[in-house]
Amino acid sequence: MHDLADSIESMEQLAAVWRVMVLDRDPDADVRDLPGIAVRWADCRFAFWNCVTLTEVGMDAGLLRERLNETAEIMRSKKHPGFLWLFEDLLDEEARAALEAAAGQAGLAHAFPGTGMAGDLLPVPEPAHPDLTFVRVTTDDHLRAFADLNSRAYGFPLEDGRDGLAGSALWKNQVYAYLGVRDGVPVTCAATVEAQGRLFVVLVATAPEWQRRGYAEAVTRKALHEGARATGTTRATLHATAAGAPVYPRIGFEPNSPMRFYALRD
Repeated sequence: MHDLADSIESMEQLAAVWRVMVLDRDPDADVRDLPGIAVRWADCRFAFWNCVTLTEVGMDAGLLRERLNETAEIMRSKKHPGFLWLFEDLLDEEARAALEAAAGQAGLAHAFPGTGMAGDLLPVPEPAHPDLTFVRVTTDDHLRAFADLNSRAYGFPLEDGRDGLAGSALWKNQVYAYLGVRDGVPVTCAATVEAQGRLFVVLVATAPEWQRRGYAEAVTRKALHEGARATGTTRATLHATAAGAPVYPRIGFEPNSPMRFYALRD
């Protein structure tokens, strides 16, 4: 088990950042803080903007089962699918042992693992990569390219990613979102946004045919560099998928909070 404070920080960062992102997508979105459950659900086609997380610390097995049942009911009431983001270290030992059975009984299926990471690593030097130039997202065309890279990297239809980001003034003005461009074509992207005195890394993606070339690391460094320069923050946080997790320790992030993502079972 990791330092509990790190898992609390990771959960609170998710709740804070997703509040902003989801309300940007739809001012009437379902953004609620219920007892033990934070709902951040845009009910759009971009599944990452449809999120529920459990917020209590030290949940026992009985309370966990109750919260999972409540979460599943919330998810079933929605038009579009999304995920429960669960921070394992917020559970007590008994609840962690009971987690998979309890999730199954609630009608939830494990979708993929994740890892919360953080570090007092800012500022980072301005990056350079011999293949890339960096372009800040400031236009609708940039935003569409950013969305399409995420859709391709995560296996979503292109329209799903576009439904999450198209037309956003927030992303073009207040998020430090960058494209890595090779020979005039966007091939990688990353963004940072300030939340609660930290810089949160969000939606890092590289086109499948250009992966494993250091592009994701370079564009993430760019988003961190520019975000820190603008905000003066020194600590950064993120939530990594298994595929992206090896990138971030090279920048200075430390894994500190194991996560599981659950979807409604078919």
